[in-house]
Amino acid sequence: MTQGGSTMGAEPTWPELLLDFFVMAAVPTVVGGAAVLTLVGLTMWMTAPLRRRRRQRKRTGARTAAG
Repeated sequence: MTQGGSTMGAEPTWPELLLDFFVMAAVPTVVGGAAVLTLVGLTMWMTAPLRRRRRQRKRTGARTAAG
């Protein structure tokens, strides 16, 4: 049994095309942005003890040289 009429859907309008494009572009932007922020945050968290030690060494060195 065949169905009459066109099997293709209606052509999308320009606003629908633009909305589809922005949605498709937003997904990788959000996922990529979250990944970058996660990597930056983890890097800052992992290097925090090293930065603390450097800062402490700088302060101790300045006191010893002055005093």
